[in-house]
Amino acid sequence: MVSSIANSLGFGSGVDTKQLVTDLSAASREPKVKRVNQLTQENQTRISALAQARSDLDGFADSLGQMVSDGTLRSTPTVSDDSVLSATSRAGIAADSFAATVEVTQLARAQTAYSGVVADKTAAIGTGTMTLTVGGVNKTITIGATNNSLDGLAKAINASGSGVTASIIADDGGHRIILKGPTGETGAFTLTADSGADPGLSTFAYGSGGGMTLGQSAANAEFTIDGVAFSRASNIVDDVVPGMSLTLKKAAPGQPVDIGASRPLDMIKQTVGDFVAVYNQMKKSLSSAANMSGSTTALRELERELAALVSKVVTSHGSINKLSDIGVSSTRDGLLSLDSAKLDKALAADAGAVEALFNPRRDATHTETSDPGIAFALDAIRDKAVATDGVIDRVAKSLDAKKETLAEQLEKIEEREGSYKARLEKQFGGLDAKLAAFKATQSYLEQQIEMWNNQNN
Repeated sequence: MVSSIANSLGFGSGVDTKQLVTDLSAASREPKVKRVNQLTQENQTRISALAQARSDLDGFADSLGQMVSDGTLRSTPTVSDDSVLSATSRAGIAADSFAATVEVTQLARAQTAYSGVVADKTAAIGTGTMTLTVGGVNKTITIGATNNSLDGLAKAINASGSGVTASIIADDGGHRIILKGPTGETGAFTLTADSGADPGLSTFAYGSGGGMTLGQSAANAEFTIDGVAFSRASNIVDDVVPGMSLTLKKAAPGQPVDIGASRPLDMIKQTVGDFVAVYNQMKKSLSSAANMSGSTTALRELERELAALVSKVVTSHGSINKLSDIGVSSTRDGLLSLDSAKLDKALAADAGAVEALFNPRRDATHTETSDPGIAFALDAIRDKAVATDGVIDRVAKSLDAKKETLAEQLEKIEEREGSYKARLEKQFGGLDAKLAAFKATQSYLEQQIEMWNNQNN
Protein backbone atom coordinates (compact mmCIF):
# COMPACT_ATOMS: atom_id res chain seq x y z
CA MET A 1 0.00 0.00 0.00
CA VAL A 2 2.83 2.42 0.86
CA SER A 3 4.43 1.70 -2.51
CA SER A 4 1.14 2.46 -4.23
CA ILE A 5 0.87 5.81 -2.44
CA ALA A 6 4.46 6.71 -3.27
CA ASN A 7 4.01 5.85 -6.93
CA SER A 8 0.81 7.87 -7.07
CA LEU A 9 2.51 10.93 -5.68
CA GLY A 10 5.66 10.64 -7.75
CA PHE A 11 6.99 13.42 -9.88
CA GLY A 12 3.95 15.61 -10.12
CA SER A 13 1.84 12.96 -11.85
CA GLY A 14 -1.05 13.54 -9.45
CA VAL A 15 -2.50 11.50 -6.61
CA ASP A 16 -4.61 8.37 -7.44
CA THR A 17 -7.13 9.17 -4.72
CA LYS A 18 -9.55 6.39 -5.75
CA GLN A 19 -6.92 3.70 -5.25
CA LEU A 20 -5.64 5.42 -2.14
CA VAL A 21 -9.12 5.35 -0.54
CA THR A 22 -9.58 1.70 -1.54
CA ASP A 23 -6.23 0.74 -0.01
CA LEU A 24 -6.76 2.66 3.23
CA SER A 25 -10.30 1.33 3.77
CA ALA A 26 -9.19 -2.23 3.00
CA ALA A 27 -6.33 -1.90 5.48
CA SER A 28 -8.87 -0.98 8.15
CA ARG A 29 -11.62 -3.47 7.21
CA GLU A 30 -9.92 -6.70 6.21
CA PRO A 31 -8.23 -7.65 9.54
CA LYS A 32 -11.48 -7.11 11.44
CA VAL A 33 -13.61 -9.07 8.96
CA LYS A 34 -11.02 -11.83 8.79
CA ARG A 35 -11.06 -12.21 12.58
CA VAL A 36 -14.86 -12.40 12.78
CA ASN A 37 -14.99 -14.86 9.86
CA GLN A 38 -12.39 -17.00 11.59
CA LEU A 39 -14.41 -17.02 14.83
CA THR A 40 -17.57 -17.81 12.85
CA GLN A 41 -15.88 -20.76 11.13
CA GLU A 42 -14.59 -22.08 14.47
CA ASN A 43 -18.07 -21.74 15.97
CA GLN A 44 -19.64 -23.52 12.99
CA THR A 45 -17.14 -26.34 13.40
CA ARG A 46 -18.25 -26.69 17.02
CA ILE A 47 -21.91 -26.70 15.94
CA SER A 48 -21.21 -29.45 13.40
CA ALA A 49 -19.25 -31.50 15.94
CA LEU A 50 -22.06 -31.16 18.49
CA ALA A 51 -24.66 -32.21 15.89
CA GLN A 52 -22.58 -35.28 15.02
CA ALA A 53 -22.17 -36.18 18.69
CA ARG A 54 -25.91 -35.87 19.28
CA SER A 55 -26.69 -37.90 16.16
CA ASP A 56 -24.35 -40.67 17.29
CA LEU A 57 -25.81 -40.66 20.80
CA ASP A 58 -29.38 -40.80 19.45
CA GLY A 59 -28.48 -43.55 17.00
CA PHE A 60 -26.73 -45.57 19.70
CA ALA A 61 -29.63 -45.34 22.15
CA ASP A 62 -32.33 -45.92 19.51
CA SER A 63 -30.66 -48.93 17.90
CA LEU A 64 -30.04 -50.63 21.24
CA GLY A 65 -33.59 -49.87 22.36
CA GLN A 66 -34.95 -51.26 19.09
CA MET A 67 -33.04 -54.52 19.53
CA VAL A 68 -34.54 -54.91 22.98
CA SER A 69 -38.09 -54.02 21.94
CA ASP A 70 -38.21 -56.20 18.82
CA GLY A 71 -36.95 -59.27 20.67
CA THR A 72 -33.62 -59.61 18.87
CA LEU A 73 -31.90 -60.25 22.20
CA ARG A 74 -34.79 -62.16 23.69
CA SER A 75 -34.90 -65.91 24.21
CA THR A 76 -37.07 -67.64 21.63
CA PRO A 77 -39.87 -70.03 22.68
CA THR A 78 -40.02 -73.48 21.08
CA VAL A 79 -43.25 -75.46 20.51
CA SER A 80 -43.44 -79.11 19.48
CA ASP A 81 -46.80 -78.74 17.68
CA ASP A 82 -47.70 -75.26 16.49
CA SER A 83 -51.05 -76.40 15.12
CA VAL A 84 -52.28 -76.61 18.73
CA LEU A 85 -50.64 -73.51 20.12
CA SER A 86 -47.94 -70.94 19.41
CA ALA A 87 -45.69 -69.01 21.75
CA THR A 88 -43.97 -65.64 21.60
CA SER A 89 -41.42 -64.23 23.98
CA ARG A 90 -41.74 -61.20 26.22
CA ALA A 91 -39.16 -59.55 28.46
CA GLY A 92 -38.23 -61.84 31.31
CA ILE A 93 -38.33 -65.39 29.95
CA ALA A 94 -36.00 -67.79 31.77
CA ALA A 95 -34.96 -69.74 28.70
CA ASP A 96 -32.12 -71.72 30.22
CA SER A 97 -34.36 -73.33 32.82
CA PHE A 98 -37.84 -73.40 31.28
CA ALA A 99 -39.57 -76.47 29.84
CA ALA A 100 -43.19 -77.57 30.20
CA THR A 101 -45.94 -79.69 28.67
CA VAL A 102 -49.25 -78.08 27.72
CA GLU A 103 -52.53 -79.84 26.96
CA VAL A 104 -55.41 -77.78 25.52
CA THR A 105 -58.79 -79.30 26.27
CA GLN A 106 -61.06 -76.39 25.29
CA LEU A 107 -60.72 -73.08 23.49
CA ALA A 108 -62.25 -69.86 24.79
CA ARG A 109 -65.20 -68.77 22.74
CA ALA A 110 -67.71 -65.96 22.65
CA GLN A 111 -71.48 -66.31 22.95
CA THR A 112 -73.38 -65.58 19.77
CA ALA A 113 -77.10 -65.15 19.08
CA TYR A 114 -78.94 -64.50 15.84
CA SER A 115 -82.36 -63.30 14.77
CA GLY A 116 -84.75 -64.62 12.18
CA VAL A 117 -84.69 -63.26 8.64
CA VAL A 118 -86.00 -59.71 8.18
CA ALA A 119 -87.05 -58.79 4.66
CA ASP A 120 -86.01 -55.12 4.87
CA LYS A 121 -83.23 -54.13 7.25
CA THR A 122 -84.31 -50.48 7.05
CA ALA A 123 -87.97 -51.18 7.91
CA ALA A 124 -89.42 -50.26 11.32
CA ILE A 125 -89.05 -52.90 14.06
CA GLY A 126 -90.69 -51.01 16.95
CA THR A 127 -89.62 -48.34 19.42
CA GLY A 128 -88.75 -48.39 23.10
CA THR A 129 -85.82 -49.45 25.26
CA MET A 130 -83.99 -52.74 25.65
CA THR A 131 -81.53 -53.86 28.34
CA LEU A 132 -78.27 -55.49 27.29
CA THR A 133 -76.60 -57.31 30.20
CA VAL A 134 -72.98 -58.50 29.97
CA GLY A 135 -71.22 -59.91 33.01
CA GLY A 136 -73.79 -58.36 35.33
CA VAL A 137 -73.43 -54.89 33.79
CA ASN A 138 -76.57 -53.38 32.21
CA LYS A 139 -76.61 -51.11 29.17
CA THR A 140 -79.76 -49.40 27.87
CA ILE A 141 -80.41 -49.69 24.13
CA THR A 142 -82.86 -47.05 22.91
CA ILE A 143 -84.78 -47.41 19.64
CA GLY A 144 -86.62 -44.24 18.61
CA ALA A 145 -87.95 -42.57 15.51
CA THR A 146 -84.44 -41.92 14.09
CA ASN A 147 -83.10 -45.50 14.41
CA ASN A 148 -86.24 -47.62 14.17
CA SER A 149 -84.79 -50.41 12.00
CA LEU A 150 -82.56 -53.45 12.11
CA ASP A 151 -79.65 -51.24 11.04
CA GLY A 152 -80.50 -48.77 13.82
CA LEU A 153 -80.59 -51.55 16.45
CA ALA A 154 -77.16 -52.81 15.34
CA LYS A 155 -75.65 -49.31 15.51
CA ALA A 156 -77.16 -48.68 18.96
CA ILE A 157 -75.71 -51.95 20.32
CA ASN A 158 -72.27 -51.22 18.85
CA ALA A 159 -72.30 -47.74 20.38
CA SER A 160 -73.30 -49.00 23.83
CA GLY A 161 -69.77 -49.84 25.01
CA SER A 162 -70.96 -53.21 26.30
CA GLY A 163 -68.39 -55.31 24.48
CA VAL A 164 -71.12 -56.97 22.41
CA THR A 165 -70.85 -56.43 18.66
CA ALA A 166 -73.78 -56.50 16.27
CA SER A 167 -73.50 -57.39 12.58
CA ILE A 168 -76.08 -57.45 9.81
CA ILE A 169 -75.64 -60.32 7.34
CA ALA A 170 -77.51 -61.11 4.16
CA ASP A 171 -79.54 -64.31 4.14
CA ASP A 172 -82.11 -65.88 1.83
CA GLY A 173 -85.03 -63.50 1.60
CA GLY A 174 -83.50 -60.67 3.65
CA HIS A 175 -81.11 -60.06 6.54
CA ARG A 176 -80.32 -61.27 10.06
CA ILE A 177 -78.70 -59.51 13.02
CA ILE A 178 -75.97 -61.48 14.79
CA LEU A 179 -74.73 -60.54 18.27
CA LYS A 180 -71.34 -61.61 19.55
CA GLY A 181 -70.07 -61.06 23.07
CA PRO A 182 -66.55 -60.99 24.52
CA THR A 183 -64.75 -64.35 24.76
CA GLY A 184 -64.97 -66.26 28.04
CA GLU A 185 -67.71 -67.22 30.40
CA THR A 186 -67.98 -63.69 31.82
CA GLY A 187 -68.83 -62.46 28.33
CA ALA A 188 -72.23 -64.20 28.31
CA PHE A 189 -75.04 -61.74 27.62
CA THR A 190 -78.81 -61.28 27.52
CA LEU A 191 -80.89 -58.72 25.62
CA THR A 192 -84.43 -58.06 26.82
CA ALA A 193 -87.21 -55.70 25.73
CA ASP A 194 -88.16 -53.39 28.59
CA SER A 195 -91.69 -52.83 29.85
CA GLY A 196 -93.57 -50.44 27.58
CA ALA A 197 -91.49 -51.25 24.49
CA ASP A 198 -93.28 -52.13 21.27
CA PRO A 199 -93.93 -55.89 21.05
CA GLY A 200 -91.85 -56.08 17.88
CA LEU A 201 -88.62 -55.52 19.82
CA SER A 202 -89.02 -58.85 21.64
CA THR A 203 -88.29 -60.48 18.29
CA PHE A 204 -84.69 -59.24 18.69
CA ALA A 205 -84.30 -60.13 22.36
CA TYR A 206 -82.22 -63.02 23.69
CA GLY A 207 -82.98 -64.52 27.06
CA SER A 208 -86.22 -65.54 28.70
CA GLY A 209 -88.87 -65.37 26.00
CA GLY A 210 -86.69 -63.61 23.42
CA GLY A 211 -86.99 -64.30 19.73
CA MET A 212 -83.26 -64.69 18.98
CA THR A 213 -81.52 -68.09 18.79
CA LEU A 214 -78.32 -69.08 20.59
CA GLY A 215 -75.52 -69.71 18.11
CA GLN A 216 -72.89 -70.82 20.63
CA SER A 217 -72.46 -70.37 24.35
CA ALA A 218 -69.59 -68.51 25.99
CA ALA A 219 -66.76 -70.63 27.36
CA ASN A 220 -63.32 -70.26 28.91
CA ALA A 221 -60.15 -71.77 27.53
CA GLU A 222 -59.26 -74.86 29.55
CA PHE A 223 -55.72 -76.20 29.55
CA THR A 224 -53.08 -77.74 31.77
CA ILE A 225 -49.38 -76.94 32.15
CA ASP A 226 -47.44 -79.87 33.59
CA GLY A 227 -50.71 -81.24 34.91
CA VAL A 228 -51.83 -78.02 36.61
CA ALA A 229 -55.25 -76.89 35.36
CA PHE A 230 -55.88 -73.33 34.16
CA SER A 231 -58.96 -71.53 32.90
CA ARG A 232 -58.79 -68.23 31.01
CA ALA A 233 -61.34 -66.04 29.23
CA SER A 234 -59.04 -65.55 26.22
CA ASN A 235 -57.11 -67.87 23.94
CA ILE A 236 -54.12 -65.54 24.31
CA VAL A 237 -52.54 -66.39 27.65
CA ASP A 238 -49.67 -64.20 28.86
CA ASP A 239 -49.99 -64.44 32.63
CA VAL A 240 -48.98 -68.05 33.26
CA VAL A 241 -45.45 -68.56 31.89
CA PRO A 242 -43.11 -65.67 32.85
CA GLY A 243 -41.89 -63.90 29.72
CA MET A 244 -43.94 -66.06 27.34
CA SER A 245 -47.30 -65.45 25.66
CA LEU A 246 -49.26 -68.51 24.52
CA THR A 247 -51.86 -68.45 21.74
CA LEU A 248 -54.19 -71.46 21.92
CA LYS A 249 -55.26 -72.54 18.42
CA LYS A 250 -57.36 -75.66 18.85
CA ALA A 251 -58.61 -78.05 21.50
CA ALA A 252 -56.58 -81.27 21.49
CA PRO A 253 -57.45 -83.41 24.53
CA GLY A 254 -54.91 -86.17 25.06
CA GLN A 255 -52.39 -84.46 22.74
CA PRO A 256 -49.66 -82.87 24.91
CA VAL A 257 -47.45 -80.15 23.43
CA ASP A 258 -43.94 -79.51 24.71
CA ILE A 259 -42.83 -75.90 25.03
CA GLY A 260 -39.44 -74.49 25.93
CA ALA A 261 -37.09 -71.75 24.84
CA SER A 262 -33.67 -71.28 23.32
CA ARG A 263 -31.34 -68.43 24.14
CA PRO A 264 -29.71 -66.46 21.27
CA LEU A 265 -26.15 -66.77 22.61
CA ASP A 266 -24.47 -65.82 19.32
CA MET A 267 -26.67 -62.72 19.02
CA ILE A 268 -25.86 -61.74 22.60
CA LYS A 269 -22.13 -62.05 21.89
CA GLN A 270 -22.49 -60.02 18.71
CA THR A 271 -24.52 -57.38 20.53
CA VAL A 272 -21.91 -56.98 23.25
CA GLY A 273 -19.25 -56.54 20.55
CA ASP A 274 -21.45 -54.12 18.61
CA PHE A 275 -22.15 -52.19 21.80
CA VAL A 276 -18.42 -51.67 22.34
CA ALA A 277 -17.81 -50.67 18.69
CA VAL A 278 -20.71 -48.23 18.45
CA TYR A 279 -19.94 -46.77 21.88
CA ASN A 280 -16.36 -46.06 20.76
CA GLN A 281 -17.58 -44.32 17.59
CA MET A 282 -19.95 -42.16 19.61
CA LYS A 283 -17.22 -41.45 22.20
CA LYS A 284 -14.85 -40.22 19.48
CA SER A 285 -17.38 -37.80 18.04
CA LEU A 286 -18.30 -36.59 21.52
CA SER A 287 -14.65 -36.13 22.49
CA SER A 288 -14.03 -34.28 19.22
CA ALA A 289 -16.70 -31.78 20.18
CA ALA A 290 -15.69 -31.59 23.85
CA ASN A 291 -12.00 -31.00 23.04
CA MET A 292 -12.80 -27.71 21.30
CA SER A 293 -12.35 -24.59 23.37
CA GLY A 294 -15.42 -22.66 24.38
CA SER A 295 -18.82 -23.81 25.58
CA THR A 296 -18.41 -27.30 24.09
CA THR A 297 -16.11 -28.25 26.97
CA ALA A 298 -19.31 -28.65 29.02
CA LEU A 299 -19.76 -31.94 27.17
CA ARG A 300 -17.24 -33.46 29.56
CA GLU A 301 -20.17 -33.91 31.93
CA LEU A 302 -21.89 -36.16 29.37
CA GLU A 303 -18.67 -38.07 28.69
CA ARG A 304 -18.33 -38.88 32.39
CA GLU A 305 -21.92 -40.17 32.60
CA LEU A 306 -21.41 -42.42 29.59
CA ALA A 307 -18.11 -43.73 30.94
CA ALA A 308 -19.90 -44.67 34.17
CA LEU A 309 -22.13 -47.09 32.23
CA VAL A 310 -19.41 -49.73 32.42
CA SER A 311 -19.62 -49.95 36.20
CA LYS A 312 -23.30 -49.05 36.59
CA VAL A 313 -25.44 -51.77 38.20
CA VAL A 314 -28.37 -52.32 35.81
CA THR A 315 -29.94 -55.55 37.10
CA SER A 316 -30.64 -57.11 40.49
CA HIS A 317 -28.56 -60.23 39.80
CA GLY A 318 -26.09 -60.96 42.55
CA SER A 319 -22.89 -61.34 40.52
CA ILE A 320 -23.56 -60.43 36.87
CA ASN A 321 -25.26 -57.05 36.98
CA LYS A 322 -23.03 -54.64 35.04
CA LEU A 323 -20.98 -54.51 31.84
CA SER A 324 -17.68 -54.90 33.66
CA ASP A 325 -18.89 -58.33 34.88
CA ILE A 326 -18.98 -59.64 31.29
CA GLY A 327 -15.60 -58.36 30.10
CA VAL A 328 -16.31 -54.77 29.06
CA SER A 329 -13.77 -52.28 30.41
CA SER A 330 -12.50 -48.75 29.75
CA THR A 331 -9.12 -48.00 28.21
CA ARG A 332 -6.90 -45.06 29.14
CA ASP A 333 -8.35 -42.89 26.40
CA GLY A 334 -11.91 -43.54 27.56
CA LEU A 335 -12.83 -46.06 24.87
CA LEU A 336 -14.24 -49.52 25.62
CA SER A 337 -12.62 -52.88 25.08
CA LEU A 338 -14.05 -56.41 25.33
CA ASP A 339 -12.45 -59.42 26.98
CA SER A 340 -14.11 -62.20 24.97
CA ALA A 341 -12.85 -64.91 27.30
CA LYS A 342 -14.52 -63.22 30.28
CA LEU A 343 -17.75 -62.87 28.29
CA ASP A 344 -17.72 -66.59 27.41
CA LYS A 345 -17.12 -67.44 31.06
CA ALA A 346 -20.05 -65.29 32.16
CA LEU A 347 -22.33 -66.89 29.55
CA ALA A 348 -21.30 -70.35 30.70
CA ALA A 349 -21.93 -69.42 34.33
CA ASP A 350 -25.34 -67.73 33.85
CA ALA A 351 -26.45 -66.90 30.32
CA GLY A 352 -29.74 -65.57 31.62
CA ALA A 353 -28.00 -62.95 33.73
CA VAL A 354 -25.96 -61.80 30.72
CA GLU A 355 -29.09 -61.55 28.57
CA ALA A 356 -30.84 -59.60 31.34
CA LEU A 357 -28.23 -56.82 31.08
CA PHE A 358 -29.70 -56.00 27.66
CA ASN A 359 -33.13 -57.62 27.98
CA PRO A 360 -34.05 -57.31 31.67
CA ARG A 361 -36.85 -59.30 33.21
CA ARG A 362 -40.15 -57.58 33.88
CA ASP A 363 -42.43 -58.91 36.62
CA ALA A 364 -43.59 -57.94 40.09
CA THR A 365 -40.03 -57.91 41.47
CA HIS A 366 -38.07 -56.90 38.36
CA THR A 367 -38.98 -53.34 37.41
CA GLU A 368 -37.34 -50.45 35.56
CA THR A 369 -36.09 -49.25 38.93
CA SER A 370 -34.54 -52.50 40.12
CA ASP A 371 -33.53 -53.80 36.67
CA PRO A 372 -33.28 -50.92 34.18
CA GLY A 373 -30.95 -52.73 31.80
CA ILE A 374 -28.31 -51.06 29.64
CA ALA A 375 -30.79 -49.74 27.07
CA PHE A 376 -32.95 -48.03 29.69
CA ALA A 377 -29.89 -46.58 31.45
CA LEU A 378 -28.54 -45.27 28.13
CA ASP A 379 -31.93 -43.77 27.26
CA ALA A 380 -31.96 -41.97 30.60
CA ILE A 381 -28.53 -40.42 29.91
CA ARG A 382 -29.54 -39.42 26.37
CA ASP A 383 -32.89 -37.97 27.43
CA LYS A 384 -31.24 -35.96 30.20
CA ALA A 385 -28.59 -34.60 27.83
CA VAL A 386 -31.01 -33.46 25.12
CA ALA A 387 -33.75 -32.24 27.46
CA THR A 388 -34.36 -28.54 27.99
CA ASP A 389 -31.32 -27.22 29.88
CA GLY A 390 -29.55 -30.56 29.45
CA VAL A 391 -25.86 -30.40 28.58
CA ILE A 392 -26.36 -30.77 24.80
CA ASP A 393 -29.26 -28.32 24.88
CA ARG A 394 -27.17 -25.78 26.83
CA VAL A 395 -24.18 -26.11 24.52
CA ALA A 396 -26.37 -25.88 21.41
CA LYS A 397 -28.06 -22.70 22.69
CA SER A 398 -24.69 -21.19 23.58
CA LEU A 399 -23.26 -21.93 20.12
CA ASP A 400 -26.37 -20.58 18.39
CA ALA A 401 -26.22 -17.41 20.48
CA LYS A 402 -22.55 -16.94 19.57
CA LYS A 403 -23.39 -17.46 15.90
CA GLU A 404 -25.94 -14.65 16.08
CA THR A 405 -23.54 -12.39 17.98
CA LEU A 406 -20.78 -12.89 15.40
CA ALA A 407 -23.21 -12.17 12.57
CA GLU A 408 -24.21 -8.92 14.32
CA GLN A 409 -20.55 -8.01 14.85
CA LEU A 410 -19.80 -8.54 11.18
CA GLU A 411 -22.78 -6.41 10.21
CA LYS A 412 -21.59 -3.58 12.51
CA ILE A 413 -18.05 -3.81 11.15
CA GLU A 414 -19.34 -3.46 7.60
CA GLU A 415 -21.44 -0.46 8.65
CA ARG A 416 -18.50 1.25 10.40
CA GLU A 417 -16.06 0.51 7.60
CA GLY A 418 -18.55 1.75 5.03
CA SER A 419 -18.81 5.03 6.94
CA TYR A 420 -15.01 5.20 7.24
CA LYS A 421 -14.60 4.72 3.49
CA ALA A 422 -17.19 7.46 2.83
CA ARG A 423 -15.23 9.87 5.06
CA LEU A 424 -12.01 9.03 3.22
CA GLU A 425 -13.67 9.65 -0.12
CA LYS A 426 -14.91 13.03 1.09
CA GLN A 427 -11.53 14.02 2.54
CA PHE A 428 -9.54 12.95 -0.50
CA GLY A 429 -12.14 14.49 -2.81
CA GLY A 430 -11.32 17.84 -1.15
CA LEU A 431 -7.61 17.14 -1.53
CA ASP A 432 -8.11 16.54 -5.26
CA ALA A 433 -9.74 19.93 -5.66
CA LYS A 434 -6.94 21.72 -3.79
CA LEU A 435 -4.24 19.90 -5.74
CA ALA A 436 -5.96 20.83 -9.00
CA ALA A 437 -5.98 24.50 -7.93
CA PHE A 438 -2.34 24.33 -6.92
CA LYS A 439 -1.40 22.78 -10.23
CA ALA A 440 -3.30 25.46 -12.13
CA THR A 441 -1.46 28.16 -10.18
CA GLN A 442 1.84 26.36 -10.74
CA SER A 443 1.17 26.21 -14.49
CA TYR A 444 0.32 29.93 -14.62
CA LEU A 445 3.46 30.90 -12.71
CA GLU A 446 5.63 28.73 -14.92
CA GLN A 447 4.20 30.45 -18.00
CA GLN A 448 4.83 33.94 -16.57
CA ILE A 449 8.38 33.08 -15.59
CA GLU A 450 9.05 31.74 -19.04
CA MET A 451 7.69 34.98 -20.59
CA TRP A 452 9.88 37.08 -18.31
CA ASN A 453 12.93 35.09 -19.24
CA ASN A 454 12.20 35.50 -22.94
CA GLN A 455 11.79 39.27 -22.56
CA ASN A 456 15.08 39.56 -20.74
CA ASN A 457 16.81 37.65 -23.45
